[in-house]
Amino acid sequence: MVAQNIGFAIIATIMVIAAIRVVTTSNVAAEFVAVTQVLVYIGAVMVLFLFGTMLTRSRIGVNSGLNNRYSNLGIPVAMVLFAAMSLALADSFGTEKLPSDGSLVTTQQISDQIFGPYLLPFWALSFVLLAAVIGAIVLARKD
Repeated sequence: MVAQNIGFAIIATIMVIAAIRVVTTSNVAAEFVAVTQVLVYIGAVMVLFLFGTMLTRSRIGVNSGLNNRYSNLGIPVAMVLFAAMSLALADSFGTEKLPSDGSLVTTQQISDQIFGPYLLPFWALSFVLLAAVIGAIVLARKD
């Protein structure tokens, strides 16, 4: 077997086990919301990267104008910003804990609130995004 098949088998096994755990777990609401939000935001960022990549026309070959003398300043600035965000997150949440009195919202309640009144707009938005992706592919395609 090649490495791709082995990697696929490992990922597929993990996904099947995770799917079985989600179905058999009695309280999955908080984890469900967290993973759903992460997947939605990752999908949105990937769509932006797709648009940016497909609609940008770049020159072929080496371009000396792409580098500037301030490029080495980026790593320290990124580290300072990361430290500031980490301190802000640690200071904001502190020692807060989830309530343990059983007042957590269930997955059924969350899905009813999200997809109940907004099912048709959510569905329409998915078609709009699909049309935008197809349009980007058509515009960026070289004939």
